[in-house]
Amino acid sequence: MAGCVLALLPSAWTHASAGPRLRTTADAPAAEVAVVFGAGLWNGRPTPYLARRLDAAVELYRAGKVKVVLVTGDNSRTDYDEPDAMRAYLTGHGVPDARVVSDYAGFDSWDSCVRAREVFGVHRAVLISQGFHIRRAVALCRAAGVDSYGVGVSDVHDATWYYGGAREVFATGKAALDAVFEPEPRFLGPKEEGVSRALASLAD
Repeated sequence: MAGCVLALLPSAWTHASAGPRLRTTADAPAAEVAVVFGAGLWNGRPTPYLARRLDAAVELYRAGKVKVVLVTGDNSRTDYDEPDAMRAYLTGHGVPDARVVSDYAGFDSWDSCVRAREVFGVHRAVLISQGFHIRRAVALCRAAGVDSYGVGVSDVHDATWYYGGAREVFATGKAALDAVFEPEPRFLGPKEEGVSRALASLAD
């Protein structure tokens, strides 16, 4: 019984931390930045799951609720580039290229949250992901110092959805450890001014 309780503690933490901060695109609070987490590519293009996250970002941008979209994903090898594929999707759906900022070292949720704060200077953001992931994303970004709200994108409950939900049981354990021990991201790197430049251009 004690083992079961310990196993469930990380999930309880993510629910407590993120629960009051989950929104839809319709009632999401205004924030300068939206953060979209990567979710894989098919033949160099966003998977349907990732496309739905990006569609939500487009909706928030068109509604004037966000001014800049930070796309964070994996570009650890030359033949796999999530951020550029995400950028191409957004610009193809009407978001100006100057309003999209790419994080090429978002290798996992913790890295993306820490880099948003430490590298890109994001202090407040609306996070976009699937429902099974968004609580963990909000909890991690808050632990990393980003005042976060989450938009959980709904999806058909197919095999991918069930896999994602099952994976969260284990991923929340790692997330809790990341929040406690605050490991440095796999690649932190120097500060980048992409977000601040994009926001400053709005005032010109």
